[in-house]
Amino acid sequence: MSSEPGSVQDSGQLLEDRQNGQQSLEDRKLEDNKQEKKPSRWAIDVRPLRVPAYRRLWIGNGVSMYGMQFTAVAVPVEMYTLTHDSFWVGLLGLATLVPLVIFGIWGGAVADVMDRRKLLMVSTTLLWLTTLGLLAQAVFRVGSPVLLLGLVAVQSAAFGISSPARQAIITRLVPTPLVPAALTLGFTTAQAAGVAGPLTAGLIFSAWAPETGLPLAYGVDALLFTVSLWATYRLPSLAPLAESEGGEAEAGAPPAARRAGLRIIADGFHYLATTPVLLLSFGIDLIAMVLAMPRSLFPEVAQERFGGGAAIGLLYSAIAIGSVLGGLTSGWIGRIERQGLALVVAVVGWGVSIALAGLAHQLWLVVGLLALAGAADLVSSVFRQSMLQVYVPDRMRGRLQGVNITVVAGGPRLGDLRAGLMASSLGVGVSWVGGGLAVVVLAPLLALAFPTLMRYRAPAAPVE
Repeated sequence: MSSEPGSVQDSGQLLEDRQNGQQSLEDRKLEDNKQEKKPSRWAIDVRPLRVPAYRRLWIGNGVSMYGMQFTAVAVPVEMYTLTHDSFWVGLLGLATLVPLVIFGIWGGAVADVMDRRKLLMVSTTLLWLTTLGLLAQAVFRVGSPVLLLGLVAVQSAAFGISSPARQAIITRLVPTPLVPAALTLGFTTAQAAGVAGPLTAGLIFSAWAPETGLPLAYGVDALLFTVSLWATYRLPSLAPLAESEGGEAEAGAPPAARRAGLRIIADGFHYLATTPVLLLSFGIDLIAMVLAMPRSLFPEVAQERFGGGAAIGLLYSAIAIGSVLGGLTSGWIGRIERQGLALVVAVVGWGVSIALAGLAHQLWLVVGLLALAGAADLVSSVFRQSMLQVYVPDRMRGRLQGVNITVVAGGPRLGDLRAGLMASSLGVGVSWVGGGLAVVVLAPLLALAFPTLMRYRAPAAPVE
């Protein structure tokens, strides 16, 4: 089907050929041009998939994310099989979180001073090799909990290095008006993989003993991850914009900024601290996750309120299912200009849904309200990430994505800790409902106290 010059479909090769982030006159016209064919009001906006580089990245991310869920299930199963001790299983969380935070911040700094495609190739290859390592130790039945912890830590470090760069390149691959749609596609696919992957992995371990199921699960992950390697290899060069414009560092940037050391990391935090709209977007997300994430309460609620059985699976999957449904009906997101206000409304919606779910005593109603909370979480994530992608200049985008990895990884885990401590001292009801109500109160108060966030509107083009 032919298309008018300047349309998104016609722009695929143009964006594919863009080198080092340089924007041609046609690019600018493309980004400012309003498409004659409007996306559906409700159905998910798939126009970013017309850009070949983004389409390959989306496929690679989606397939590999699905495969990674097999490892996410297999590792705890193997650890418990080896030790029969939940303490060792709990250590997996520490082995995952600490490298993710450290190398996420460092990886973001590296992404700002080198070709992001090269960084992704190195980190993605390391991820694949650690998966092969997990497969090998399962096949040869090494049986070492310490080795398992080490492989998980290395894998988490590689993921932390790759994630900031993988997110930071979105704005370099698609026109600015399509960034929210591209992010929504990514979030929705990740949530769908988060639902389907564990279910499929569960079928493996229900059909085979760990001796057979573990190599099979790791093998599926290793095989599917090759799609991500292919998609990364096919990316265009993504050198820093400052270097692509004459090979010189950006005007005013100190020479040390060309090295991914402590100084460049500190520069990233300084930029965040002096950019209120971004600082507030992180703050409101932490309020939502730390105060109202109820996951650690699910086992007790499933047993005490609903008699166990299938209830635990439904509770754990409800938020992710809601995010998927929210993504599939997200055609309206890209048309929202007042993204700051929309972010606040979505966070309040999350808090209301969580509080009501804590009050409900019918399983179907709790699951439905948690799904509604998941849809609100997807909306808030898209708007927050859109602000981060479009507002931040390219030279800082990797470092801010590194901070984002820390917030995304740490917030829910702190929320699990908060919910568990409150439940042990005040009861499950107070912990669950009280957390949701706290978000409903504190999120608007934060927005009213610092109205910069509420006033934020999506710019027409990236700030460079």
